[in-house]
Amino acid sequence: MSFYEVTFITRGDQPKSELQKLTDRMVEIITSRKGKVVKNEYWGVRPLAYPIQKSNKGHYTLLALDCSTEALNELERNIRISEEVLRSLTVRVDEIETGPSAILRARDGETQDAA
Repeated sequence: MSFYEVTFITRGDQPKSELQKLTDRMVEIITSRKGKVVKNEYWGVRPLAYPIQKSNKGHYTLLALDCSTEALNELERNIRISEEVLRSLTVRVDEIETGPSAILRARDGETQDAA
């Protein structure tokens, strides 16, 4: 099995409960094919660089996976047919970084500096 990081952006006007259902569905796709979700990070609602399908903001989510290419292909197929997902990016990595991602570390650093 290989390690992958899948980042996807969903519509900003979507309620967080719907986003959680979508993420749970993606996790189920991986686990049902004997894969493992090592990390599931929600980065929050962030502005988009340019409007996508009339959306200016989006929910960003990162999934770090240890799975087969078959499981990853099925996940990507489901992402492509999902109307909630605006964009996605899948990257194969040598190892999965433990701890929070750079985005979460930067956000936590901003929060601590402001306090």
